[in-house]
Amino acid sequence: MSDLTPEQEVLKEAYVRARGYWRPWTEGLLRLDPAFLQTYGQYAGYAAENGPLSPKMCELIYVALDGSATHLFRAGLALHLRLALQAGATAREIIDVFRLATAQGLDGCNVGIGILAEELASAGIQADQSELTKEQRALREAYMAQFGDWPEFCEQWLRSDPGYFAVLLDLLADRGAGGGLDRRSQCLISIALNACFTALDPHGLRVQIRRALRLGIGQREIRQVLQMTAHLGVHACAVGVPVLMEALGEGPLKAVSDEDGGPQ
Repeated sequence: MSDLTPEQEVLKEAYVRARGYWRPWTEGLLRLDPAFLQTYGQYAGYAAENGPLSPKMCELIYVALDGSATHLFRAGLALHLRLALQAGATAREIIDVFRLATAQGLDGCNVGIGILAEELASAGIQADQSELTKEQRALREAYMAQFGDWPEFCEQWLRSDPGYFAVLLDLLADRGAGGGLDRRSQCLISIALNACFTALDPHGLRVQIRRALRLGIGQREIRQVLQMTAHLGVHACAVGVPVLMEALGEGPLKAVSDEDGGPQ
């Protein structure tokens, strides 16, 4: 590899200022398509530069997205976890992020129980409409006290399998042990997990946005989260560009920093 030209050095410095990292894939793009690297740096930096979320909150959102089972991008997770800690995040807050990502596994259940109810009705099998038991009412009250709403999937699970709803509620419950994420932060991360294209759940996203508005979260914050979720698309470059460089006989590229890191 030849040394960078003065023009490439300028582009590299601008990218690092905007995004805070430099990786093998950015090095490869700088050499193969510097115009696209510049465009991506401006595009991905826009949300952070113009949105109201703190650097710590931004990094926690990226930790959630990269750590989600729908994506599992370890390099990005390692980088953004480190940056989150540097921005003041605690280990307990990061565990809370992982807990929210774990609960993302419920999305398929919640969509599926609704489809099951519709198909049972189409088959002439009527749903249980009997009066709720004392235990079921207590579970419903506990959920509504926690979240302030009662989505249709909750009614369906509560009636069809109250035992499962009870453990579901326990999984979702705010532990309130101190030192973890506050309710607003949890809601913003949940918006990201529902909005990301790798696991898009329009129904869950609507539930979370409604909760955010009830919590007083402004639309600028919500828009910034939505913008940030799109950045995972660049992982096609993060994985693909180094492979392309090797295929071209350029050999593995080395980053100058963040040896175990990855992009957003």
